[in-house]
Amino acid sequence: MKKTVLFTLLILIRPLTGFSVDPDFWPKEIPAEKGGIITLYQPTLEELKGNILTGRSAVSYKKSAKEEPTFGVIWFTATLETDKDNRMASLQQFKITNSKFATDATPEQLASLSKTIETEVLKWDIDISLDQVLTSLESNKNLNDPYLKNDPPEIIYMNKPATLVTIDGDPIIKMDDKMGMERVVNTSFLIAKVDGRFYTYASGLWYESKDPLSGQEYVKSIPSKLEPVHKQIQESEKQNNDGKTLERPEVPPEVIVRTKPAELLQTDGEAQYAAVEGTSLLYVTNTLDDIFKDVGTQRTFVLLSGRWFSATSLKGPWTYVPANELPADFAKIPAGSEKDGVLVSVAGTAEAEEAKTEAQIPQTAKVDRSTAKVDVQFDGTPKFTPIDNTSLKVAENSSVTVIQTADGRYFACDNGIWYVSNVATGPYSVSNERPSDLEKIPPDNPAYNTKYVYIYDSTPQYVYVGYTPGYMGTYVYGPTVVYGTGYYYRPWYGVYYYPRPVTYGFGMSYNPWTGWSMSFGMSFNTGWYGYGGVHVGIHFGGYWGGCGYYRPPYRGWGYNGGYYGPRGGPNRINSPNINVNRPVNINTGDININRNHTNNVYNKVDGARSRDINRTPDRGTSGGKPSTSRPKPSTGQTPRPAAPVASDKANNIYAGRDGNVYQRDNNGNVQQRDNNQWKPANNPSQSRSNIDRSQQQRDRGQTRDMNFNQQHPSRSTPTPSARPAGGSRPAGGARPAGGGRRR
Repeated sequence: MKKTVLFTLLILIRPLTGFSVDPDFWPKEIPAEKGGIITLYQPTLEELKGNILTGRSAVSYKKSAKEEPTFGVIWFTATLETDKDNRMASLQQFKITNSKFATDATPEQLASLSKTIETEVLKWDIDISLDQVLTSLESNKNLNDPYLKNDPPEIIYMNKPATLVTIDGDPIIKMDDKMGMERVVNTSFLIAKVDGRFYTYASGLWYESKDPLSGQEYVKSIPSKLEPVHKQIQESEKQNNDGKTLERPEVPPEVIVRTKPAELLQTDGEAQYAAVEGTSLLYVTNTLDDIFKDVGTQRTFVLLSGRWFSATSLKGPWTYVPANELPADFAKIPAGSEKDGVLVSVAGTAEAEEAKTEAQIPQTAKVDRSTAKVDVQFDGTPKFTPIDNTSLKVAENSSVTVIQTADGRYFACDNGIWYVSNVATGPYSVSNERPSDLEKIPPDNPAYNTKYVYIYDSTPQYVYVGYTPGYMGTYVYGPTVVYGTGYYYRPWYGVYYYPRPVTYGFGMSYNPWTGWSMSFGMSFNTGWYGYGGVHVGIHFGGYWGGCGYYRPPYRGWGYNGGYYGPRGGPNRINSPNINVNRPVNINTGDININRNHTNNVYNKVDGARSRDINRTPDRGTSGGKPSTSRPKPSTGQTPRPAAPVASDKANNIYAGRDGNVYQRDNNGNVQQRDNNQWKPANNPSQSRSNIDRSQQQRDRGQTRDMNFNQQHPSRSTPTPSARPAGGSRPAGGARPAGGGRRR
């Protein structure tokens, strides 16, 4: 019988006071009238479309303690509000869209049942684990990106310490007034020009050369003009390393400069191989890169930005290999092993399917129309060019992504929020709609990632928005996810330099908690790592246009595996020269994977809040910086309790798609509820398969959640600091207020 009841259900509830996965967490109980009990069993999630989650759950109802329970199934929809930094979310605005109970359940009983659930559950607080969500979803209708580019970049192999310095095209040398000297602006590294010589800061050391493209030689001393900059760099490095001074390489790495897409593979000496248990694969042990050799074909495989490339040797030449054409043994790499991180890039694995599901889950926020602002700057007169196959035009010379629509309006996308104006230069206000034809933007256009920024709902005061990982460069390509579109986007060169998103050059590697992280800037024989753009306040060179001041977090030194198995934690690479036996933390500590929760770009926006669980203005925000701390900010009301657990009932009841209720008895047999009695299932083989799959999904969710908790025990988010100053600098004069970054 169909019922439509708006209520906050206790599906997937977890207590505020604890985040560990409790095997006795399910089922949940609700007291009913006259001593009756309503029991809700662990739900099955079916689909996530936008921020709307659908699923079903088995339910039982006992009129009194002595009576037999009546079983049924309810179907529901809910709004998902997420905090992906903490891997947590809230479920809102639940609706029961359908229900099916035994024939002896009258309409009056169903109405009373729904009313009781609505009344009781509204008293409870609701939190969910994103890892449990993504492993539970039955359908995986991801939007595929079939037109991405997969041509291999230049792949450079070195068996000694080296650092790849990437410059976005020919070097552009301009005066940086804050530094008081010229520098190369179109790079993430600091390359300063002093008295006709170039000084490059890489791997914690300074290099001198006549030309920024070649001839870099390590120098122990630098010109006095560079000393203030060097001091700032050291202070910034220490601050970003929990007050500890970073070690410097004992042997200065060789500096390799490239102006086109390139990747650097490094081994600590000649490549050393070890067998992958249970397969015919070997992997290179003395590297942080994902390098394999297939014994059967004697071919070498490397994983770069989620794409596989193959060659007869480490020297190439390299060709692209689709994820579903890898040797079959790649799918047999054991979860929990040193190289299980690559399973996400192997077609058909559970890890790959979960990553595709993850690509559907948005980071959401509630945006205050009166507080959230964007400052759009143009380098000269606004210049727009048509976007192929659409009615849209995109600005070439703007500090953020600005799209002009056919009706003459202008939409700016900045930090996951759409703004609109009737004038290109603004002022802009928070928009409650997206540009038309946005979904048609092809991946060879630099505005492509903005199609993954969504608007879900709005009120006169707030707009409810979200972005999926596509905004940050995670795309579903066939059976797996990849990083970047593979296209090279021409940046804007004028008085200012506005970079565009890139695919290669930063050693991008996927992990199930923060998505893509980078290992660029690392060198062997030391724990030192560094990113040129974060060491000094005067330089925030960036390649992650379209995402504000976001940049991917660090992959981490030695953090290379053990993501998916029950072991979890960091890998201990079998090389005496690589320092990996240090504590690893997702948020703080020696390995800077997600310092200050920079993965959530809404943390940088005044008036945006990611963890506001109510859509009533009087219980929302009043502007200012968001706070995603746990426990949730006080609303002035008494905290709601968590849902009670039915400790005397087993969590062995399942809701089938067909509306039938199933259980597995103590002997492992599958039974079906029929005429208020347990009987052998009509199709035991199929039913057992469905139950096994549901249980495996639950187990994987628990394992992922526990592995995340091992690395992130507090699961708390500090209030974000102010947006950093920086960006590309003009050639003479102050930089524009919007900064020299394309967003």
